Amino acid sequence: MSLSVSPCLDRALWDTTVNELGGHPQQLWGWGATKAAHGWSVDRVIVREDDGVVVAAAQVLCRSLPFPLRRLAYIPRGPQALPGREADALEALVGYVRAAHPSVALSIEPDWDEAGDAVRALPGAGWKASTNTILIGRTLILDLRRSEEDLLADMTKKHRQYIRKSGREGLDLRRVVRSELPACLDVYRLTAERAGFGIHEDSYYLDIFDNLGDASPVYAAFQGTDVVAFLWLSTTDATSFELYGGMTDEGERLRANYALKWFAISEMKARGVHRYDFNGLLNDGVSRFKMGWAKHEDQLAGTWDYPLSPLYPVFSRALPVAKRGMQLARRQAGRAVGAARRMRAGRAS
Repeated sequence: MSLSVSPCLDRALWDTTVNELGGHPQQLWGWGATKAAHGWSVDRVIVREDDGVVVAAAQVLCRSLPFPLRRLAYIPRGPQALPGREADALEALVGYVRAAHPSVALSIEPDWDEAGDAVRALPGAGWKASTNTILIGRTLILDLRRSEEDLLADMTKKHRQYIRKSGREGLDLRRVVRSELPACLDVYRLTAERAGFGIHEDSYYLDIFDNLGDASPVYAAFQGTDVVAFLWLSTTDATSFELYGGMTDEGERLRANYALKWFAISEMKARGVHRYDFNGLLNDGVSRFKMGWAKHEDQLAGTWDYPLSPLYPVFSRALPVAKRGMQLARRQAGRAVGAARRMRAGRAS
């Protein structure tokens, strides 16, 4: 039975389809709307059989590249597909992208287990493993269908102790409203300066909050009226995914991130979400903190490219250089914004 690929222009239908297929938050309409406001174009497509049965869906993000590369087509944590139909869906999507969005490559980072049949079949279907990663495949995913007692038992002893300790500090743990986001972003900016990573302008984060709505809860630990730690999630019916987080020096002293993360995990569990994804593990202090929450790690599919142009080898070599330049520019811009804010604050005092 042949498959057809058609654009979806109905937000409610799209998000319902993503959830019915067990999709990831980065496939939700609101995530694409945010990317569309910040340099990408978006095409949301549904893959159907001749009888109308939905086999898969993919939110395809496209980014213009210098001539003659044209553009890159990218599916973050997708596509979502019926079990066993992943290969069929990808074949249909490659044909669609080739015709609708001529690109140097179609890049995917699906929310699939690395050891699964769908990933093992990729090389034979013409896909190439890539090191030009956007979303890290090595991660930690909690099964929230387990009891809270089992989740706690899987943590390190130190994590359980710090959850209890920070829970006794009199912190107010709750979901924030939009007017409180600037305080969270101030904390994020300080965290980025301290750790040396780049961040976006505030409008990007506000767009995420507005476009995803209830699918992007932000939780914070307050000491009085001050935010000392925050944790920003995105979520579908199946999966919660950590986006951003940070804390102040006082928050670190109080171990506020322990109580806050456990609070967020408990909130997602109560919401009926099955999976809690910590969004990547590296060899750094943040990752060591993440790894204390369970005794296992998870390895997702990673990054795979389907070359659509003879210039793909040029693109695959040039992209890491371009990414390093963008990251450096973002870090420098973040430092400049932080310095300007501190200068204004000094004048006001």
